[in-house]
Amino acid sequence: MVAIVDDDESVRKALLCTMKAAGLPALAFASAEEYLASAEQDETGCLIADIRMPGMSGLELQARLEAERRQIPILFISAHGDEEMRLQALRAGAVEFLAKPFRNEQLLRAVR
Repeated sequence: MVAIVDDDESVRKALLCTMKAAGLPALAFASAEEYLASAEQDETGCLIADIRMPGMSGLELQARLEAERRQIPILFISAHGDEEMRLQALRAGAVEFLAKPFRNEQLLRAVR
């Protein structure tokens, strides 16, 4: 299952539609805290997370999952990312960092 964590409802809906159109099961969460409270981590094959969100950021979520020894591939998306943030995310183990807006093909290639 692909887990989508983004505070922007329109982004969550668009990503859900993209995943479902590609035949990939997906669930969306409005925050990192909501995702962690869901107990879906064991079912997550790929996590798409925004970097900047109110409350826990995407990077903090990544650190929390790492501390819990959860090996979930993470793909970060951000409208506000810079090269330093991108490198920080990738050094911490992210599989990809896409700047918004991005093409659906880029996203799906990274998810697969």
